[in-house]
Amino acid sequence: MNESYANESAMSKFSQVARTHAFASLTWAAGAISVVMLIGTLGYRIIGGAAVSWLDCFYMTFITVSTIGFGEIIDFSHHPEGRVFTMLIAASGIAILTFALSAVTAVILEGDLKQTWRRKKMQKNIDQLRNHYIVCGVGRVGSNVAHELAMTGREFVMLDSNLLNIESYLARDPEQLYIHGDATDNDVLIAAGIEYARGIFAVAPDDTLNLVISLSARQLNPDVRIVARCHDLKNAEKTRSAGADEIVSPDFTGGLRLVSAMVRPHVVSFLDDMLKSDDNLRMEEIVLPEQFAGQPIAVLDPQQRDFVLLAVRSQFGKWQLNPDAQHLLRANDVLMVMSTPQGRTRLEQLLQG
Repeated sequence: MNESYANESAMSKFSQVARTHAFASLTWAAGAISVVMLIGTLGYRIIGGAAVSWLDCFYMTFITVSTIGFGEIIDFSHHPEGRVFTMLIAASGIAILTFALSAVTAVILEGDLKQTWRRKKMQKNIDQLRNHYIVCGVGRVGSNVAHELAMTGREFVMLDSNLLNIESYLARDPEQLYIHGDATDNDVLIAAGIEYARGIFAVAPDDTLNLVISLSARQLNPDVRIVARCHDLKNAEKTRSAGADEIVSPDFTGGLRLVSAMVRPHVVSFLDDMLKSDDNLRMEEIVLPEQFAGQPIAVLDPQQRDFVLLAVRSQFGKWQLNPDAQHLLRANDVLMVMSTPQGRTRLEQLLQG
């Protein structure tokens, strides 16, 4: 994807140069028209003599350059050189106006072509994603979800029908993949790669929208994990029945957080560091593949100090805190580790063989 972004950056620079060239062409055309108008006005004055007003000379030049085709304001029936001069002025005007029109067209079409190229390139990158996440709604909550995914090195696609929300996020991360569209539309979810996604965040500002998003996502991909935002807790069960795996109420969670900040401030501070540390240190969970069943924890190479194994949760729900090196692993055990994104990636690669 870095290569595609480099290509897009190169195209952006090319477009900027093309736009600058187009505006320079317009400036040149405006100057050339002014010169032709001046020469024409002076020429008609000289040919027509003092009997012809300056306004008539300017008007004659204007209708000639613009090819309006009115009759001769100045009588050239006895001045063949005047008609030759008129033909020269008309030819010059037509040539310059044609050039100016092409420059204007280039300025208009260049922006449209750039946007079309960018959308196609972005859609191609989205189509290549696997095991990514989809964030439906990038308002106040969704933008924080997207930021956390970006901070921990996880690929994701943003969906929002409000272009202002997308542009607000792109202001700090212009290379982020996104689709401007309605996340309740199946075609939009398919374009975002719902069939190959690992998880989807239904964080639209309205509970009804999140319910429909959950229902649509579950129908399109029965295996995808869905986490939905719910303002009113009475809608939680409806959203869960529609397909959401987890329901999060910012108001309810915020209330619990306020109490925790008061009665257990050091615990909250520790958890904050694990969730939003500037060093990207996070508590992560990784599911153990079947081929590691029956092997001790020592095979995970604990000497590589880029992750700390805190606990192991078995498929039966039992926790083993701070397991020793000889603890035997089982298929589908969940490893709870404290790690940087790089450490998590290394551990995942080790588990994948």
